[in-house]
Amino acid sequence: MSTSEPVRELSDLVDQKSLRKSVAAGAIGVLVHWFDWAVYAYLAGTIASVFFPEESATAGLLATFAVFAVSFLVRPLGAIIFGRLGDRLGRKQTLSIVILAMALSTLVLGLLPGYSSIGIAAPILLIATRIVQGLAAGGEFGSAAAFLGEFSPAKRRGFGVSWLEFGSLLGFLLASFAVFLLNLAFDAQQIADWAWRIPFLVTVPLGFIGLYIRRRIEDTPEFQQLQELETVSHAPVKEVFQRNLKEFIQTCGMEIFMNVTFYVVLVYLLTYQEVTVGIDAGRAALLSTLASALGLIVVPLAGILSDRVGRKPVLLAAAIALTVLSVPLFMLMNNPAPWATFASTLGLALILAIVLGTHAVTVVELFPTRTRQTGLSIAYAVTAALFAGTAPYLLTWLIDTTGNQLVPGFFLVGVGIVGLVTVLSLPETRGIPLLKAQDLETATVTIPDIRTSRTTSEGDQS
Repeated sequence: MSTSEPVRELSDLVDQKSLRKSVAAGAIGVLVHWFDWAVYAYLAGTIASVFFPEESATAGLLATFAVFAVSFLVRPLGAIIFGRLGDRLGRKQTLSIVILAMALSTLVLGLLPGYSSIGIAAPILLIATRIVQGLAAGGEFGSAAAFLGEFSPAKRRGFGVSWLEFGSLLGFLLASFAVFLLNLAFDAQQIADWAWRIPFLVTVPLGFIGLYIRRRIEDTPEFQQLQELETVSHAPVKEVFQRNLKEFIQTCGMEIFMNVTFYVVLVYLLTYQEVTVGIDAGRAALLSTLASALGLIVVPLAGILSDRVGRKPVLLAAAIALTVLSVPLFMLMNNPAPWATFASTLGLALILAIVLGTHAVTVVELFPTRTRQTGLSIAYAVTAALFAGTAPYLLTWLIDTTGNQLVPGFFLVGVGIVGLVTVLSLPETRGIPLLKAQDLETATVTIPDIRTSRTTSEGDQS
């Protein structure tokens, strides 16, 4: 059995048109997910008044956030379901199922009658839609990351996979802009009565466009090769924990590093600046928008840099920066000078963007193709549910208990240390073949010469 050059260069033989289509297919589902997620968070107060009894506004808001938390808790289950499907049936199938589930549940939410119309059925149906969203979200990252990694040329894989997080940041930005326009066009009563539904319904066509794109793509060259070699895993969940446990633990460390930093900087920081620092809500929202906008610029650049100098140097720089600069940046944020909050917010956003641009491609390259989607999905979902989703609540409690406004900075120091230890344990994976020995050892057929009709120059241009 030959395992030489044809396997190594599979993704390099993908033409430019297919590559652009694959980037769009991989990124659009992440955009839809984070748009829906952010809109729900921004409109939590309105949703509470629509779907829960009006006796207690606080109880309704807490119930809304509890429903929000449910979507986090079911993510690991979604990761197991869709990770296993992706490693058994292919990336294309799960990408299509996931975005269809997102689009349909968002449509239902946008049309769902409120408590005043159907009583207790309203919050029950709301919970059901968020459970479906959570299950789909559990499969989205692993599906899209594996797909983009396996479709991107080896020499530009960091850049290709970075578009995954570009999509998440763009979803955040579009959500904040949509809510801004909503408040500009309608008064509070109109929003509560019906206009809150608009952002959710606007998302639905985008979801179906994503489904159309995903249905028209081919599966990845690496997965097609597994099918030709008859080495597709029949029990990828079991195989991850039996044969790829080290890679799984490393991926968990990497995703704690990314996920917690993401939620602190782009989710919790808005509340921290309003409540603890005393910045007005409009300025805090502007700073959050600028942080996301900076990320849109830096994320692809970080991916490109990782393709040139390696994954480890870029991630090490980010981990060291987070460890060393987090506390000083939060000290600066508490300075009353307007420039101080601006500089500190963008400093944290810059560190986050470097991590976002590099983490996904790094963990994609750790796993063999047989278990890649399962390992990525479970590690991402579990760390998001256990560490990232709880971070805002934990930080709020710690500040209230200790009275120390620098708690978030010290918290991020710990996250930076986790990232540093994880990155130091990793091999340098830049440009390595995504088909590994584990993918080939049970092959029952000889590896053919693949797509030899394409010239080397065509591969380089892709």
